[in-house]
Amino acid sequence: MHIPDAFIPFPQAIVYWVIALIFIALALRWARRSMGEERVPLVAVLAAGIFAIQALNIPIPWGTSGHMVGAALAAIVLGSPYAGVFVLTLVLLVQGFIFGDGGITVMGANIINMGVVGGFVGFYGYQAVSRLIGNMYVAAFVAGWASLFISAVLCAVELAIAGTFPLDLGLLFMGGYHAIIGVIEGGITAIALYLITSARPDILERPQGVTG
Repeated sequence: MHIPDAFIPFPQAIVYWVIALIFIALALRWARRSMGEERVPLVAVLAAGIFAIQALNIPIPWGTSGHMVGAALAAIVLGSPYAGVFVLTLVLLVQGFIFGDGGITVMGANIINMGVVGGFVGFYGYQAVSRLIGNMYVAAFVAGWASLFISAVLCAVELAIAGTFPLDLGLLFMGGYHAIIGVIEGGITAIALYLITSARPDILERPQGVTG
């Protein structure tokens, strides 16, 4: 899902950067207010895990690449959609500047797709489904799947606006591949949440009315 340089015209890339910077600023404000010293190791572990799962890339015709994202997990565990933005921004900066995975000029779009959309859809999807069915693990699965799928669809739309790929083929392949990959993403999100809850239930804030 990492968009490389030159896939989006520079003027459009600037617009995405401006939007991304607004959310990055809000994420930094969240970090200053909510991320105490006791959470730093957890953020580091989440960032490392997300970096690892994103390394498994599948080339996609009429798209970029298919892979898991992890923003939903970060947002759910740390209790804020801005946590997803914060952690994914760190990961994408390292990937882009050090490993050349994803372009620099288009990094704003990548942060929006994976961090902002992934974090917000993952967090609020988890909250809504948890309250609806009362099971946090099923909710985590649904949120993980939805966050990945919607991020991929948005990426396809951006590339269509840029004139890089046709919208119909982009949606078909980016959406189709990530609908399948999303099952793995949802499963990992649910399993990771279960393991964290079993080991350290004190670090998680359960949605109201949810027991398990």
